[in-house]
Amino acid sequence: MVTPRRALAGLLAGIVAATVALPAPAQAANGTIGERETVCASDLFVRTQPNGAWMGTLYQGQTFLVEGPRSGGYVYGFAYGYINRRGWVQDGWFC
Repeated sequence: MVTPRRALAGLLAGIVAATVALPAPAQAANGTIGERETVCASDLFVRTQPNGAWMGTLYQGQTFLVEGPRSGGYVYGFAYGYINRRGWVQDGWFC
């Protein structure tokens, strides 16, 4: 006979097993200078300077050649995709 306590324990064990089996979400990371990184964010603004004027948007899957330097949470480099020019992007959004 299944008691309510055993039924609850079985249900919780099933939930834990299902949760552990889920794939982990992609982890965004800082860019590596000298590497052409893939954008992990859904969109990433390219700017004229750190926190400067917007000049274009990179979309998830597009790439950015991290050239450096870094400044205030931004990194300088070449934006491929629709932009194809140099600029600054917020660091930490690369796969």
